[in-house]
Amino acid sequence: MKEFELKYGCNPNQKPAKIYMQDGSDLPIEILNGRPGYINFLDAFNSWQLVKELKEATGLPACASFKHVSPTSGAVGIPLPEKLKKACFVDDIEGLDDSLLACAYARARGTDRLCSFGDWVALSDVCDKTTALMLKREVSDGVIAPGYEPEALEILKEKKKGGYNIVKIDPDFVPMEQETKQVFGITFEQGRNNFKINKELLSNIVTNNKDLPESAVRDMIVALITLKYTQSNSVCFAVDGQAIGVGAGQQSRVHCTRLAGSKADTWFLRQSDRVLNLPFRADIARPVRDNVIDGYINQTEEDVCAEGIWQNYFTERPEPFTAEQQRAYLDTIDGVALGSDAFFPFSDSIERGYKSGVKYVAEPGGSIRDEDVIACCDKYNMTMAFTGMRLFHH
Repeated sequence: MKEFELKYGCNPNQKPAKIYMQDGSDLPIEILNGRPGYINFLDAFNSWQLVKELKEATGLPACASFKHVSPTSGAVGIPLPEKLKKACFVDDIEGLDDSLLACAYARARGTDRLCSFGDWVALSDVCDKTTALMLKREVSDGVIAPGYEPEALEILKEKKKGGYNIVKIDPDFVPMEQETKQVFGITFEQGRNNFKINKELLSNIVTNNKDLPESAVRDMIVALITLKYTQSNSVCFAVDGQAIGVGAGQQSRVHCTRLAGSKADTWFLRQSDRVLNLPFRADIARPVRDNVIDGYINQTEEDVCAEGIWQNYFTERPEPFTAEQQRAYLDTIDGVALGSDAFFPFSDSIERGYKSGVKYVAEPGGSIRDEDVIACCDKYNMTMAFTGMRLFHH
């Protein structure tokens, strides 16, 4: 297939639209089901790069959940503890621990379930039955992978009344070294970002604390590779082999950190006994539960504990999760990695990271206030590595 005609571009008025190879060669994909759109393919090709690099860097199967050309999470295949299974709504999945790819999907899709609603999924490995069964029951636009087991493919073809977008990509495809894009009729050209993120990138530790265990190295690599495919400015919190909070596309770095930190906090609080034991009515679907849990934790638009409202969701009225109780729970968290796609210009992002359990930091360095940022890390006994490499993505 040398080109694929799309229904429209970013919006319905942007026609005609298609994807094709500039050199006239065949596209490196097969569309096995559905008819993906313009934004679907933007998500597909960005997310595929992310999981491919995660797999190469860690040796573990990887998954990414994408929305509007930024990841809600990227994760590698590490078995989930029981509380996290329950928080991710996968505690009923038989054989989950037997598939590291399924574990990666459970982590990535379960990190920020509100943002992953209607996502695009990328898998580093051939999709197996367990992963397909979990994918089938979530609200999702499509999936890209290097292949699909026959039973997994049949399961996914039943999704969305037979219209689910399933794309197979050639895992050996290597793009041209130069890439182009057009803005306002003007063509931009640049070399592809082939920069490799690995353990050696974290060797320049600039803080008094030089301790960097292998688990932290893994999490910093997860954070940095996730950032490489996140719309800038961007900041990422990661722990236990997964990105738990991504702040994308903010003009201010501290706003990135606050956004990502609040998502990380919500991820941690979802695993608290108070949230895990919420008395939901049996007829409340998972997407509605996600909204209610977010409201319960963050006290957003609807007070889900209020009289006349709680009856819509619960069998009995839950006690509110107060700010003081949440702070006490979050104060027990430690060992989180924080990555940034460019230097921290002030220490405020470190202060915010500390509130979400950050112990390890990776950033390029190069700010005139580097010493202030290092001093703030030292104040909290954090370990920080200067990578020397910016990771902007636009």
